[in-house]
Amino acid sequence: MVRTAIAIAALMLSAGGALAQGTALPTGDATAGEQVFKKCTVCHSIGPGATNKIGPELNGVLGRTAGTLPGYNYSQAMKDAGAGGLVWTPETLTKFLTKPRDFVPGTKMTFPGLPNPQDIANVIAYIATFSPDYKPGAAPAAAPAAEPAPATPAQ
Repeated sequence: MVRTAIAIAALMLSAGGALAQGTALPTGDATAGEQVFKKCTVCHSIGPGATNKIGPELNGVLGRTAGTLPGYNYSQAMKDAGAGGLVWTPETLTKFLTKPRDFVPGTKMTFPGLPNPQDIANVIAYIATFSPDYKPGAAPAAAPAAEPAPATPAQ
């Protein structure tokens, strides 16, 4: 219930920004999005204990700069997109999930996309429940620090 409220609030705030730009996003339903996300679980995981699979785990993805999750080997195209300023927001995820390879040419993501705008809004609402620190319009979240390499003993 709390996750759904967070997701709805995040989408409402981001939709306000989209309305100001003239493109309204549909309101998403996190419960319905959980069902849509089942299409994603072949490659992605989310929630407690999530790990990288074929694709990166998606906890905290909203507000993150693309291609920056430590421990995942992103395509050069995704790294370049992040270096170029791509941050995952409801708006950018909407564009990406519609046709991933059109939005980030060269991405490793082979999924063709979700054709239904409501499915996209729902899955983003679900993903938002696992991005509790996301604040629309805030600076991108710093990627978590990678584990330091073990020190080599002096010889």
